[in-house]
Amino acid sequence: SHHEGDRSGAPVTREREREDSSSLSGLFLLAMVLADLGGRISAALRTMTTNTILDEEAVDAMLKEIGTALLAADVNIKLVAKLRKNVKNRINLDELATGMNRRKMIQQAVFDELCDMLSPPVKPYVPKKGRPNVIMFVGLQGSGKTTSCTKFALHYHRKSWKTALVCADTFRAGAFDQLKQNATKARIPFYGSYTERDPVKIAQDGVDMFKAEGQEIIIVDTSGRHKQEASLFEEMQQISAAVSPDDVVFVLDSSIGQAAQDQAQAFKETVSVGSVIMTKLDGHAKGGGALSAVAATESPIVFIGTGEHFDDFEVFEVRSFVSRLLGMGDVGGLMNAIKDAGLDKQPELYQKLQQGVFTLRDMYEQFQNVMKMGPLGKVMSMIPGMSAMMTKGKEHESQARFKKFMTIMDSMNDDELDTENTTKMMTESRVFRIAQGSGSHPQHVWELLEEFKRFQKMVGKMKHLKIGKNGEMPQMNRNQKQAMQQMGKCLDPRMLKQIGGMSGLQSLMKSMNGMDMSAFGGLE
Repeated sequence: SHHEGDRSGAPVTREREREDSSSLSGLFLLAMVLADLGGRISAALRTMTTNTILDEEAVDAMLKEIGTALLAADVNIKLVAKLRKNVKNRINLDELATGMNRRKMIQQAVFDELCDMLSPPVKPYVPKKGRPNVIMFVGLQGSGKTTSCTKFALHYHRKSWKTALVCADTFRAGAFDQLKQNATKARIPFYGSYTERDPVKIAQDGVDMFKAEGQEIIIVDTSGRHKQEASLFEEMQQISAAVSPDDVVFVLDSSIGQAAQDQAQAFKETVSVGSVIMTKLDGHAKGGGALSAVAATESPIVFIGTGEHFDDFEVFEVRSFVSRLLGMGDVGGLMNAIKDAGLDKQPELYQKLQQGVFTLRDMYEQFQNVMKMGPLGKVMSMIPGMSAMMTKGKEHESQARFKKFMTIMDSMNDDELDTENTTKMMTESRVFRIAQGSGSHPQHVWELLEEFKRFQKMVGKMKHLKIGKNGEMPQMNRNQKQAMQQMGKCLDPRMLKQIGGMSGLQSLMKSMNGMDMSAFGGLE
């Protein structure tokens, strides 16, 4: 706000937003460099452990703490008890007592156990190209089923599959309108009827029509009910018998928590649920319901929905999900996001980092890069320890802040964008002109310049890392300890603390070990 009376509360919010956006942008810049180094120094990092005296009591206390956290995430109490028992069986106290990092070893054991629990013995159905794959969606009303149908269709459509949607939901008023609107927006063919009341006939006709058209993925959206009713299950069985689906996808609202187990079981007993899509994972449930549902149905989760938008949908990858669930980040996911956004090879950026040169135009490009990687909250959760820095519900504000800064920079001339001394050349009249041109308040322009100063300071420090044109760092091979310390100095102290200090930075590097690093420049 620009009003004088609002000032008391504004700086706090702005400071928090600034931490969110500059932390991510800063760590993103460093991540580009780290990606190139992971494989080289991982061998040295393996030997870096913390000495800890460990006894049975300490392990029990740690497991109790983990159990409490899982219960708070609404994981079924029986599953938590089983997990604690299995984790204890995985830990060899004699082995741990010889100086391994207790917390990390136990975290790893919990991580492995959760992964096992979330990896059912059954593999999900894999659609086959060049032939029709009929996928039937089932779930309760309000679970996000219709939206998930469109997200699912769009996911495959973007991968060059011919996809189509059939609305066989005649129970809910407005169901066909919603599917029609979604499908039109996503440019996906659809079929439904305002007059036919028999969902079985609609499903049959729609599937037959799209098969004749040569569609490869035909999604049938079925009716939901507010609770598990006999009529719902009967209808599901009739549609299933009519269209003979290759896969039945059960859409589950994660916010119902432990109730997910009974619901999942009831559906599994009626139709052969082959896979699960969890929705509303941007809410408070933290995936506790996911654990219960998968353990109950032994059906693999294939996708997770994390918001209303079509892009808030991601392939479910057990290890990265558990990693984020435990706040360990998902470095592999971060590297893939960098690669998917086409940001893995930036020789010009490396050259500038090498020289310690950074302009407003460079900052504009980095903001663009972060935006390309997807929703801000999701990217933050991939960085170990950083999800805590992103205030819940503030992700969109931080994203809007990036956009606002970019709009301001769009109103600058080439001199202002390309000189290193932008802050020195900024007079009141220039700031006023830029603010007017971008439809913003002069205060916002000054905030942008403050952000830029922080960036410049960090890039100035990165010059000492002696980064090569492909992102390689020769001094890493010569003096790893010194290079790591130098890298730590590049980060904002708050951010370094958030990822666990120097040992956290080393762990981040170690996490990159074992990934396919060949995609990132600078590795032989």
